Amino acid sequence: MTRILAFMAGAICGAMVGAVAALLLAPLSGDELRGGARQRVDEVLMEGRKAAAERRAELEKQLRNMQEG
Repeated sequence: MTRILAFMAGAICGAMVGAVAALLLAPLSGDELRGGARQRVDEVLMEGRKAAAERRAELEKQLRNMQEG
């Protein structure tokens, strides 16, 4: 039981040290980081929608060709 508690205490201390290090070494502020992440998410969503629209157009064209032929 003491081994488990010692491991948990070490894991918690390690997580806290890692969190502090990440905050101190982060190149951007929280607002900048969130803004950049939000912008990237928007870009990825826009690219996905564009790719889905292109694929849908291709499939609809193939469907029309199959129905005609």
